[in-house]
Amino acid sequence: METFLFPVLRTISSFIILLIVTLIIGKHINSHKTHYSFALSITIGSIIANMAFDSAIPFIQILVSFLTIVLMFYLFLFLSAKSRKIRKWFSGRPTVLIEDGKILEHNMKKLKFSLDDLDQHLRELGEFDFNELDYVLLEVSGQLSIQKKDRFQPVTKQDLHLPSKNISIPRELIMDGRIVEKNVNETYTKAWITQQCRSRNLEIKDVFYAVINSSGTLFIDQYKDNLQSPSDVE
Repeated sequence: METFLFPVLRTISSFIILLIVTLIIGKHINSHKTHYSFALSITIGSIIANMAFDSAIPFIQILVSFLTIVLMFYLFLFLSAKSRKIRKWFSGRPTVLIEDGKILEHNMKKLKFSLDDLDQHLRELGEFDFNELDYVLLEVSGQLSIQKKDRFQPVTKQDLHLPSKNISIPRELIMDGRIVEKNVNETYTKAWITQQCRSRNLEIKDVFYAVINSSGTLFIDQYKDNLQSPSDVE
């Protein structure tokens, strides 16, 4: 019995430990925006795997290693906040691939970044015309940041001298047939939400999702979509 129970307990313990740490530093682990966050995620994943499955190594030793990595993470955060040089070393710096509309071949050669790579990345961003590009940078995350030439920039309301509206963050009012209590306020009260549903011949339990969008309009999606032949493709 112990042959099966011990690995099960190690696996459960490892998962709980990883979950707790992820809740604390998950944004750094998940983002992979810097060299350091990438190395951190790989190291944590390796340690957790050994913690769960490698019974030859005592659990407490792996746990100490795991806690050491977490402490190193906070130490590096502290040092990065104090020194810009250290922050650059840990985080890396973007590389300019196009400047003033000209491709910088020497930077691309340093990165072993081919024209085919550049073309693919630009196409994925919906950019097909090099004539429109002013600056292109390859970020540490591997993503491209693009600035178009001024004449190819999209027109804004300010350019057209149009009045601006106050845009707010969408407020979710109903999820899974229940009112989201924390988003109820003096404007969007429970009575108001109920009244909006009843005006559409719906009860709260009939609504899958209801949200006030950024323009202040109420969107409601009910469980029953009333479609003749809904798509069944993921």
